[in-house]
Amino acid sequence: MTIDLPFIWIAFKEIIKSLPTTLILTIVPLLVGFLIGIIVALVRIYKTRFVYQAANGYVSFFRGTPIIMHIMVIYYGIPLLVDQVSLKFNLNIQSSKIPIILFVLTALSLAAGAYLSEIIRSGIISVSTGQLEAAYSVGMTKLQVMFRIVLPQALAQSVPNFTNTFVGFLHTSSIAFLVSEKELTGAANIVASTNLKFLEAFIAAGIIYWGLTIIVEGISFLLEKRVTSYSRGGVS
Repeated sequence: MTIDLPFIWIAFKEIIKSLPTTLILTIVPLLVGFLIGIIVALVRIYKTRFVYQAANGYVSFFRGTPIIMHIMVIYYGIPLLVDQVSLKFNLNIQSSKIPIILFVLTALSLAAGAYLSEIIRSGIISVSTGQLEAAYSVGMTKLQVMFRIVLPQALAQSVPNFTNTFVGFLHTSSIAFLVSEKELTGAANIVASTNLKFLEAFIAAGIIYWGLTIIVEGISFLLEKRVTSYSRGGVS
């Protein structure tokens, strides 16, 4: 068996056409998950009445179960729910018309929210209480302290963890192929199946994933250097 090097380039050009889908499946869930994560982290830190236990259960469930299960449950469960509600209330809505990518984005967003909430929460509790006491002493409210003192520092300290999560979800997006959503891994499988050159196709896909990871890590390095400049007494 020999490797068809020219085919790697052919596969690369075909597979990279699915890059926008992979980026959507990575970036959108992380943005939505970031908003969910902040809310859940604050609820758990301040132990907000009525929703505190629900927030704990949400984080425990989505961090304690595989993401592939979330996708499958939502992919098969939501259409069933939509059809039943539509039938009951005569809404004339068909689940078959809902784009598959919405199911995947929903599952990944909920999972991202659980993981990011823990990152944000650990960042928040790492801020020294002395700073909080100083802020309260000059008349700042809890909301002002959180958004002007705590969150900026918490998020800055969490940049490496955010980067790891981004890379993790970049790779996790490949699961979408199991529900017929064509992203990088799915495209590689399709290209390979037409020529039975799976090794070459997945080498091409691996190069793309690796390149994206290097870019993300480079951006993270520059961002981390920038946001932590205050701790060095100046702006880099």
